[in-house]
Amino acid sequence: MISESRSEPSSESRSGSRSRPRGRSRHRGRGTVLVAGAPLTAAAALALAFAYGGGADRASAATTAAPVEAAAWADDVADGFASVDSLGQKGTYGGRDGKTVTVRTRADLEKYATASEPYTIVVAAAITMDPVGKEIKVASDKTIVGSGTSGQIVGGGFFLGTGVHNVIIRNLTIRDTYQGVWNDKDHDFDAVQMDGAHHVWIDHNDLRHMADGLIDVRKDSTNVTVSWNRLSNDNKAFGIGWTDNVVTDITIHHNWIHETEQRNPSTDNCAHAHLYNNYLQDDPNTAITSSYGNYSRGRTRMVLENSYFQGVRNPVTKDATATIEQRGSVFSGTSGRNESGGTAFDPKAFYAYTLDKAADVPSVVKSGAGPRSSVGTFPATTLSAAATTVTVAKDGSGQYKTVQAAVDAVPANNSARVDILIAPGTYRETVTIPSSKPHVTLRGTGASRKDTTIVEGHAAGSTKPDGSTYGTSGSATVHVLGADSQLRNLSVTNDFDEGANQSIAGQAVALRTNADKVFLDSVIVSGDQDTLLVDGAGKRVYMTNSYVVGNVDFIFGGATAVIDKSVITLKKRWNGTSAGYVAAPSTAAANKGILINRSTIDGDVSAKSFYLGRNWHAGGNAALDPQATVRDSTLGAAVKATPWTDMGGFSWKDDRFAEYKNTGAGAGSASADRPQLTDAQAANQEVADWLGDWTPTAG
Repeated sequence: MISESRSEPSSESRSGSRSRPRGRSRHRGRGTVLVAGAPLTAAAALALAFAYGGGADRASAATTAAPVEAAAWADDVADGFASVDSLGQKGTYGGRDGKTVTVRTRADLEKYATASEPYTIVVAAAITMDPVGKEIKVASDKTIVGSGTSGQIVGGGFFLGTGVHNVIIRNLTIRDTYQGVWNDKDHDFDAVQMDGAHHVWIDHNDLRHMADGLIDVRKDSTNVTVSWNRLSNDNKAFGIGWTDNVVTDITIHHNWIHETEQRNPSTDNCAHAHLYNNYLQDDPNTAITSSYGNYSRGRTRMVLENSYFQGVRNPVTKDATATIEQRGSVFSGTSGRNESGGTAFDPKAFYAYTLDKAADVPSVVKSGAGPRSSVGTFPATTLSAAATTVTVAKDGSGQYKTVQAAVDAVPANNSARVDILIAPGTYRETVTIPSSKPHVTLRGTGASRKDTTIVEGHAAGSTKPDGSTYGTSGSATVHVLGADSQLRNLSVTNDFDEGANQSIAGQAVALRTNADKVFLDSVIVSGDQDTLLVDGAGKRVYMTNSYVVGNVDFIFGGATAVIDKSVITLKKRWNGTSAGYVAAPSTAAANKGILINRSTIDGDVSAKSFYLGRNWHAGGNAALDPQATVRDSTLGAAVKATPWTDMGGFSWKDDRFAEYKNTGAGAGSASADRPQLTDAQAANQEVADWLGDWTPTAG
C-alpha cells in the first residue's frame, strides 16, 4: 500500500497507511494487534518475546548476553505467600526493575545471576554446569526464565543464601546431577536450594533426576511460592525445614509430583504451609514407589485443599505435634495413612486464591505444569467465576500490581461483570482485554480520572523484542477486545515522542477498541496521531463525559462510535505547528460511522488549522462509505471554514460527512463545502440510531 504526499505541507494521507508531512512519503502498513490467548500478564501483546526458536538471539546475534526489551511477562508477580509483604519486601517481582539479558553459557548465566543489580535473565540454551553439581549462587532481585523449552540447566542448579530475596525461577528444565546412588547421602546436588532466603517464586519448571532433592527450602526461608512445576524421577522431591524455628510461610499449588519416593513434600516446622490443587501420581509397576505423600512434620500448620492423589502410599501423614486441615481432595487407589487434625489457619487471611475442582486437577495440572513452549501460554491464575471485584495497586496493597495481571485472572467466557478497581498511580504497561473475556470494567478509584493512568509509548514503527514493528493497531496502550467492556474514571495515554523519533512511523494509538458495546465513561484518552482507534465494522462504542486529545486522525476506524458530551482537545504537532484532522472514519457502506454529539472541539492551536475529518478508505477500498456527523456541538476557532477534506484519492463529497446546529467561532452555515443536515435528516442521526438496542449503563 502506497502513501500519498499532499501538497499542503501539514497534511497526511491514508491509503491503508499514512505518511507524515515532512516533505517526503513514508510507506507503512497498519499492523495487526497481538492478542494474548491465555497469558499471565503478558499478555496482552506477548507474542513470545523470548521464544527465539532453537535459541537464535534476534536481539543480538553477535553477543552471548545481549540486553533486550523486557517482555510483558517481566511484570508478572508471584501469588501465594511470595506475594505477601514482609521483611521489608513488597511481594515478589524478581528482576522486573532491571535490564533483560539473554544468556547461553554458564559464564554469562553466573555473571548476571550473581550481580548486585536487578536482572531478568533469559536462558536460551541448555547450559551444562562444570563441575557437576555446581549450584550458581543467585543474588537478590533476579528473574531467571527459560526461552520457550530451550532453557535448561544440566548437571547443576541454583542456591539462594541467607538474606537473598525477590527471586523468580521460571520456565526452566533443571536436570541430571544423579550420581548412581538412589538415596544419595554424599552429593547435595539440588535443583533449587535456599538457606534463609525469602520472597522466592518457583514456577513452571521441569525438575528431575538430581542426586539429592529437587527443591530444598531450608533454614527459615519464607514467603515462598512453588507453582505449576513438574517434579519427577527422583528420590527426594521437595523438602522444607532444617530448622527448629517456626517461621516458614509457603504456598505449593498446581504441581505435578510423580515417580518420586519421598518428600512429596515434607514440611517441617512451617508456620503456614498451604498446599492446593497438586497432583501426586505413583504409577504401578515402575521402579519408583512412593513411601509417603504430603507430610506435616514438627510444629507445621498445614492446609491441604482440592489436591488429587493417585496410587500414592500414605498420601497424607502428620506428626503428633503438627496439624493438617484437609478439605476437598480426591484419593484414587491410595493406601496407608491419610491423616488430619488440629486447627491450622485461613489462607485467605493472607492472600486471595481460587481453587480448581479436585476432580479436574489431573487434566489441569498435567496440561499446564512445566515449561511452556511460548511464555504467553502460562495458565493464568484465575478468579472464581463468582468473583465480581478485583483490586490493583502498584504498592502491593491490592490483589495485583499490574492491570494486565488482574485482567488475566478473569475467567475465560465469564458470564458476569468483573469490576477491576485500579488504585491511583501511573501504570506503565500495555493492557489487553481479550475477546474471550467479556463484561470487564477497568475503573480508577481516585477522586479524578487523572489520578489513575495507564501509559505506554509504542508507535507503529517501534521495534518489538522479536525485531518486527508494532504496526498502528499493535501500538495501542490498551486494547479492548472483549464485548461489553467498560473503562471509567481513568486515563489512557500513548506518550511516544514523535519529535525524538523522526525516522520511524509515528502513529501511536492510546486506546483501541474492537468489540461491541464498549462504554467509555469519564476517561481521558491522550496521544498525538491516531489516539483513539475504534475498530471493527459495526461494533458499537459509546464515550461520554470524557476527553480525547490528539492532532492527526485521532478518532478513527470502522466502528459505529458515539462521542457524546465530551471534549475533543486539539493539540499542536511535535514541531509546534498547528495542523490536523479530528476524525478519519473508515465505515462500511451499510453501517453508521462516527457521531460527535453535544461536545466541544477546541484547543491551544492556531485559528482555522484543523479539519473536522477526512474519508479513510482503508487499504484503498472503494466499497467503504466513511461517515462522520458533528452535531449540536461547540466548535472553536481552530476549525477550518471548509472542515472536511479528501484522503487517498477519494473525494469526501462521495462519502457521508455532515453537521447539524453547531455553534461557536468555528461553526459555519450550509454550503457545498459544508453540508448541513435538515431537521428530518437529523432525526435519523441521533445517538439512539447509532446504538440501536443498547443502552450503555455503568456496571
